[in-house]
Amino acid sequence: METGEPRKRVYVATNEQGYRIGASHQNATISDEVVNKIRDLHEDQGIGYRRLARMFGLSRGAVQKICNYRLRQQTPARWKRIK
Repeated sequence: METGEPRKRVYVATNEQGYRIGASHQNATISDEVVNKIRDLHEDQGIGYRRLARMFGLSRGAVQKICNYRLRQQTPARWKRIK
């Protein structure tokens, strides 16, 4: 029998096809919190792409794609347990 701590369950967000999306995607480098903060600052306060890029240490193009919902545009259809 195993002793020690019980395994921690890990869930990831998936789209309709079952692929990982958002911060739970294996190649994601930007957290969901940062994405939401960028969008809030741009939409609510009108801060430009270049200034946001400097604030968060990202490229202007990445910020533009985030603000235009070309990156991180999907919402989770379900959650999948991986451990």
